[in-house]
Amino acid sequence: MQHDAEIHDTRPEPSLKDVHRTVNVGHGSLLRRLFAFAGPAYMVSVGYMDPGNWATDLEGGARFGYRLIWVLLMTNLMAVLLQTLAARLGLVTGRDLAQACRDNYPRSVNWVLYVLCQFAIGAMDLAELLGTAIGLNLLFGIPLIWAVLITAVDVLILLGLQRLGIRKMEAFILGLVFTIGMCFVVEMFIAEPSLSGIASGFIPRPLSDGQLYIAIGILGATVMPHNLYLHSSLVQTRSIDRTRAGITRACRFNLIDTVVALNAAFFVNGAILVLAAAVFWKNGIVVNELQQAHSLLKDLLGTKIAPIAFGLALLCAGQSSTLTGTLAGQITMTGFLRLRMRAWLQRLTTRLIAIVPAVAVIAAMGDTGSYRLLILSQVILSLQLPFAVVPLIRFTSSRQKMGPFANRAWVKALAWVIAGAIIVLNILLVVQEIAAWAEAAGRFAWLVLLVTVPIGAGLLGLLCWMIFRPEDKGRDETSVSAGEVIEKVRGVSPEIRRVGVALEAKRTDAGMLAGAIDLAETHGAELVLIHIVEGVGGQWYGQQTGDLEAREDERYLLDLADRLRDEAGDGGRRIEKIRPVLGYGDVARELVRIVDDEAIDVLVVGGHGHKGLADVLHGQTIPGVRHGIEIPIFAIKQQQ
Repeated sequence: MQHDAEIHDTRPEPSLKDVHRTVNVGHGSLLRRLFAFAGPAYMVSVGYMDPGNWATDLEGGARFGYRLIWVLLMTNLMAVLLQTLAARLGLVTGRDLAQACRDNYPRSVNWVLYVLCQFAIGAMDLAELLGTAIGLNLLFGIPLIWAVLITAVDVLILLGLQRLGIRKMEAFILGLVFTIGMCFVVEMFIAEPSLSGIASGFIPRPLSDGQLYIAIGILGATVMPHNLYLHSSLVQTRSIDRTRAGITRACRFNLIDTVVALNAAFFVNGAILVLAAAVFWKNGIVVNELQQAHSLLKDLLGTKIAPIAFGLALLCAGQSSTLTGTLAGQITMTGFLRLRMRAWLQRLTTRLIAIVPAVAVIAAMGDTGSYRLLILSQVILSLQLPFAVVPLIRFTSSRQKMGPFANRAWVKALAWVIAGAIIVLNILLVVQEIAAWAEAAGRFAWLVLLVTVPIGAGLLGLLCWMIFRPEDKGRDETSVSAGEVIEKVRGVSPEIRRVGVALEAKRTDAGMLAGAIDLAETHGAELVLIHIVEGVGGQWYGQQTGDLEAREDERYLLDLADRLRDEAGDGGRRIEKIRPVLGYGDVARELVRIVDDEAIDVLVVGGHGHKGLADVLHGQTIPGVRHGIEIPIFAIKQQQ
């Protein structure tokens, strides 16, 4: 029989649709497969060595010597764990972090998270813009304010790379990373840092107020929130085997990719801090701008090679981070809002938003202002970090979402310790900064407190809600009088345009289908045939599952739609439209989602009639659906 119907999949499309599952990971030698998986973590790693890192690392080394190396090491270890969790989320669920948030949080919360994420991406883009502009200034002598304006055209580089495909883009990024690394290898040979000082820097020490601010800046510059969204999407460019063994193998190879790439980033960050300690701290010089560091390198080291390598590495860092920042913006916009914008327009808009404050500050404060902006941008990134880390840990710890790939107890505990440290440090920083702003405002301190305290309290409340929110949230029920109901009945004229029926692909579907057909015929409504693939494949892999159960369920639904149309053509029951829709995973949750996405007005379900222990064995669908939707449910007792 020819299947005229088409299964309508209501899940959102991948955020990087053009490159989704385009890289074949193959089944060759170990080295060949490792090379095929290598790439996403290197693209993410450039965010860990962007110009914002340079500012925090330089100031940390110039002011405190080697003492903050342990902070760099700890933040790098945090980054390895969190980026690994982000990669696992994308590989196992087929969803990036932004899409997972959209699936699990109310629309209002997603809007807040999206706005916060855009602040972070804007802050990051500001750092990239300034880094590229300063690099142009140092290498070619272009005035900084003109160099800032030139960065607006770097969108052309992005467009050219995107047309070449993801592997060419990864190769370009890897080339920039390699250039940055080689520049600092040269710097280290010239600077000759103290090996004993480096070794002592790995020993943790209490942080003073000044060290705390720089440490939090290092945290924001190292564990960057947009990278968590980016990594969870980039790993989906690999066409992996959607089996348990295939996903396990992909997770293992991506762990190797992440460890190698982020340790390369740690080397660059550590080299910047060590260089600043060996050259500036050793000579009692406080560096407050990148241009100052560049000029002093020549004077203190007595060679032109060091400042040229410094400027070249800075320019490469700004350009490489620009590319990944654009991808992160595309991913979050698509994931949170299901909106798409042309890449060049999105890039240009983001860059113009960053150019305005950069030009204003440089015009008002000179080159020193650009350095202060770099430090501030990293602190902003750190403040947004908990709102990406908390949902990441919650989602990857859920067996409902991750199946056997859910976080083990020790991973979950370690991840929450990291999240707790990030949150506590950020709360301390916010309190410290608000107090400083209020003191600087003088008699207008009350206005500063009136604006900042409610915003801070609201965001802290949202964070607590995200941490402690139950995975399945029900709705509160309120009592009502019979008189109130009768009054409402008189003004209600329900319009039924779509009747949904939840089928189980069993003989007992007949009763539910008969009831749904009667409703659809009576109201001239469209009939939506719904079935949820709830087996192992559906639970773990969603729409990407290709197991026997999913194929048979799809065939059953299509065949059912065809036969109903044939019956109508033979003079039987007449329904204008019949549409089959497949869902995957948890039955109650998927039914709620499909009802919302398909704008269904009445849902017909089957009641098994079992209770007690049978409920535990078979599960309860109707209560979960009833609490999740606001339309009538027509429950029909199933006959065997």
